[in-house]
Amino acid sequence: MKYHFIILFLSFSLLTACSKTESQLEQIKQRGELNVLSRYSPTSYYKKGDDFTGLEYDLAKLFAQHLDVKLNIIVPDNLSNMLHLLEQGHADIAAAGLTITPERKKLLRFGPVYQEVTQQLIYRRGNRRPKNIRAIAGSLLEVVADSSHVEQLKQHQTDIPALQWIENKKLNSSHLLELVQLEMIDFTVGDSNEVAAQQNFFPELRVAFDISDPQPLAWALALSEDTSLYDEVEQFFEIVSASGELDSLMEKYYGHIRRFDYVDTRALYRKIITALPTYKPLFKKIAAEFELDWRLLAAIAYQESHWNPKAVSHTGVRGLMMITNGTAKQMKIDDREDPEQSIMAGAGYLIFLKSRLPERIPEPDKTWIALAAYNVGLGHIEDARIITQQNEQNPDSWPDIKQNLPLLSKKKWYSETRHGYARGNEPVRYIENIRRYYDILLYDIESGNQQNSSEESQQQGELPSAL
Repeated sequence: MKYHFIILFLSFSLLTACSKTESQLEQIKQRGELNVLSRYSPTSYYKKGDDFTGLEYDLAKLFAQHLDVKLNIIVPDNLSNMLHLLEQGHADIAAAGLTITPERKKLLRFGPVYQEVTQQLIYRRGNRRPKNIRAIAGSLLEVVADSSHVEQLKQHQTDIPALQWIENKKLNSSHLLELVQLEMIDFTVGDSNEVAAQQNFFPELRVAFDISDPQPLAWALALSEDTSLYDEVEQFFEIVSASGELDSLMEKYYGHIRRFDYVDTRALYRKIITALPTYKPLFKKIAAEFELDWRLLAAIAYQESHWNPKAVSHTGVRGLMMITNGTAKQMKIDDREDPEQSIMAGAGYLIFLKSRLPERIPEPDKTWIALAAYNVGLGHIEDARIITQQNEQNPDSWPDIKQNLPLLSKKKWYSETRHGYARGNEPVRYIENIRRYYDILLYDIESGNQQNSSEESQQQGELPSAL
């Protein structure tokens, strides 16, 4: 028995020693799962319709695929817990739009920079805009606890001792922006990317001024002598940068929100209350028949007619979906001003246009390209795709086509095309508007309370068992 015990002890010691020599990257691959800390935010991770999405989520999903493992997203209660969990090694990476700051670099290792933001002081429209940060001393300023905003404010406080603020450990940036909108606090600080993403949902918000220089964002990892995971993250970002995938994701999440239209956004919110309830059942019914999202159909209809079934343009298109005579005949409807027939024709025509595009085009690019064709005609879109290819860009990518569409109004280019001149800027604006309207229709004011999800189950996630 004594010898058996010694053999078992030596075997256990050997196994323990072996496990200790495994790198962090090898451990992730062995367990088949990447544990990523994130936060609920339009710039990181959120639910859109029935699916989870967000820039950080999409990047993390690509990285998990790169490692050939499953993705497990973990959303801690607050930023402080996120940073502590990472420091203690209870997750592999934090992908949450984290700013690289001197204080954080003492505690964490940061991957490659993929975006830059500025910190902005936010106030509500209708209130007096402060001229500088000295002017807000004595006001109610609230920011997220342990955030880079706190570090920045402390730097300002050295010159302005009267500058005070409240650090909120329970609410995130989105919630604080909402409190400013509701006039429950005077000011907050937000990163420029998040402010831009949220402005359509909180149209009364305004940027007073920047309180920082541009600052880099990156994924964060725990400090360790083991650099295996960090090296893989570095290689991954080199790959997605070189392939154009990173640029495509940036366009996907920010390409349609650079231009904010206050009047248009407020008008949409009024119409959501006054007009949408009348047509919502039809949008839902017809969208289900064509396997489309009803909110996308509603966004298209709002762009076309502002949900006015009697709308008529100077070119003769009419109805909720602004159907031409030719499309009405093709879709076999006889009354373009009948809401149900109009939505049916619009949905059917969109599906028809998508069927005319190559199967290899991925979503959501195929939908945006088909909608551009809905606006300017499939022939002009094919011309733009050819020009895109001639310019050594991807003719199956909406971000690339979007860059080349305006060339259809320049003689040098349209004179060489099959279908000739087109106002190529119009379909670009058309798609940007629809995407903004779609985002607003999808938006749920309680989105910050959505349940966590693993990549596979899309149900409430759990922290790793090590906790």
